[in-house]
Amino acid sequence: MLKRLFDLIFSIIAVVILSPVFLIIVLAIFIDSPGAGIIYKQGRVGKNGKEFNLYKFRTMKPGSDKKGLLTLGGKDSRITRAGHFLRRYKLDELAQLFNVIKGDMSIVGPRPEVKKYVDLYTTGQKDVLSVKPGLTDYASIEYSDENSILESADNPEKLYIETIMPAKLKLNKKYIKDKGFLTDIKVIIATFIKVLFKKSILKL
Repeated sequence: MLKRLFDLIFSIIAVVILSPVFLIIVLAIFIDSPGAGIIYKQGRVGKNGKEFNLYKFRTMKPGSDKKGLLTLGGKDSRITRAGHFLRRYKLDELAQLFNVIKGDMSIVGPRPEVKKYVDLYTTGQKDVLSVKPGLTDYASIEYSDENSILESADNPEKLYIETIMPAKLKLNKKYIKDKGFLTDIKVIIATFIKVLFKKSILKL
């Protein structure tokens, strides 16, 4: 109950404060890549396996998800010019504040995955679905450069499925074990520092 109250208050205040930033993002997307929606919706798996539409400010050309679900850093030609900037500073993820307000997500929690990859989870890994997914958590901070890692791989999907995904799920489970109000505050602060200064203050 306390976590939900915190999520609502934090996200509503954030939306109000960031509304000028949202307007700039909307204009940048419209000018750079007209003719398609501003918000991109993608099906993700949430708490107890319930699917929902995750929101992002659109950073890719229309129809890009039909060419693969993984994003390959700077060399991915599907990303728009504005999209590169939005992704660098995680600004595209700010649209998920509305997912938090709706109740699909929390501010802090395991990042929600697409069904294609959730279907590959082992029984033990499915424990991450016992809590509401979030905007950020340990794995988000540790793998903030995931796209760059995938970019350098000969087989990005194989690397993701066999190496990155299991490592992230292990960190997801660590967060669930550690979860609490103080842990969430620590993760939020660490996320800001990681995004702005590319430094990690967490010992994982």
